[in-house]
Amino acid sequence: MQNQHLYRVMAWWSAAKTGLAKSESAPNVIHFAAPPQFGGLEGRWSPEDLLLSALAACFTTTFRALAEHSNFSYTDLAVQVDGTVRKVESGYMFERITIRPRLTLSHQEEHLQADGLLNRAKQLCLISRALAIPQAFEPTVEIKRPRVEANQAVLPGEDGLANHGE
Repeated sequence: MQNQHLYRVMAWWSAAKTGLAKSESAPNVIHFAAPPQFGGLEGRWSPEDLLLSALAACFTTTFRALAEHSNFSYTDLAVQVDGTVRKVESGYMFERITIRPRLTLSHQEEHLQADGLLNRAKQLCLISRALAIPQAFEPTVEIKRPRVEANQAVLPGEDGLANHGE
C-alpha cells in the first residue's frame, strides 16, 4: 500500500446560483448551491452539507474497516452528524459539530468491544482529524434481538422473560 494518496475534486458554477462538483473517482456530478439561509436554492447540497456528509461517511467507512479487521459483526450502523454555524466578527463559521453514531448489535456481550471500536473510529477518521473545530461524540449502542418468525417456536425462557410455571 502506498504511503501517499492524491484526491482531486473540481467544482464550477453552472448557472446563476448553482454549481457542479466532480471527483475523478466517481462518475456522477454533485449539484450544489449555497444554503437557502445564504440566498441559495432549496433541494441542492450545500458546502456545509457536503462537509458533514464527508464526516459521516468517513466515520462509517472507518468503523466498517475496524470491525472487519477485528472480525466484529453488527446489525446496523447509522451516523448522524449535526453542525452549528454562527456569525462571528470575521464572518460565519462552524461553532460545533456533533457526531452521533447509532450501532445496533445482536448480543449484549459485544457491547464493550463495540464501545472500543466506536471510539477508535472517532480517533482514526481522517476527516474528523482534519477539522480544527470542536467535535462532540455521542455514540449509542442498541441491542436488538433477531425477530422470531411466525413459524418458529419460542421455547420457555428464550424470550428473556422468567418462566413462572404458566
